[in-house]
Amino acid sequence: MVSVAVVEDESSLRADLVEYLGACGHRAIGCEDARALDQALSVRSVDIIILDVNLPGENGFAVASRLREHSAVGIIMLTARGMNIDRVVGLEVGADVYMIKPVELREIEAQVRALARRLEGRVSEAAPAPAAHTAKSWVYDQLAWTLLSPAGAPLKLTAHERILVSLLVSRPGEPVSRADIFRALGKSNWDPADRSVDSMVRRLRAKGIELTGSELPVEAVHGTGYVFTAPVSVR
Repeated sequence: MVSVAVVEDESSLRADLVEYLGACGHRAIGCEDARALDQALSVRSVDIIILDVNLPGENGFAVASRLREHSAVGIIMLTARGMNIDRVVGLEVGADVYMIKPVELREIEAQVRALARRLEGRVSEAAPAPAAHTAKSWVYDQLAWTLLSPAGAPLKLTAHERILVSLLVSRPGEPVSRADIFRALGKSNWDPADRSVDSMVRRLRAKGIELTGSELPVEAVHGTGYVFTAPVSVR
């Protein structure tokens, strides 16, 4: 159901349009001129305005131009004028549809429904995506040997760093033991006195801050090993 304001100084046509649109399931009100429209809009909002060009006082072109300065309301201009220049002016001042009288009521209603669908599309395109879809995570690019921060800054990895990061991001949030890290690096047995992995992690953290401006989410787990603590996707 669409809310429509019919701005038409010809009372019989205005009444017919309001009655017909109401019978089609829309909420329709009638206004005889621009002043009546302004009064109506001050107390209610509408989705679409059917606007006659040849209004007494402020004409339809001026009304459409004024509305467009602050509103995205749908505008269907309805006029007896058939000159192309009038159609161009109507569209340039912000009309969505320009129709020339005489026109059947069902054709106007069809344009109302079509414009309503287009307006819904505008809202969908402008609306922000839900937070779950806009939230960014770290990204590990296996082929490029690169870890991307949530801001998209790249951290290029060495061969050993790649092995370490690959192991950690395969199980984010789950600690990986030092023994597993040593084996992945090609060392047969883990020597508790060997601090090479700890040194590698420290260098990687420092490089991460320098290149990405972000703290690398790799944390030590006492008595176990290391864990990648942030959300991450692998590609």
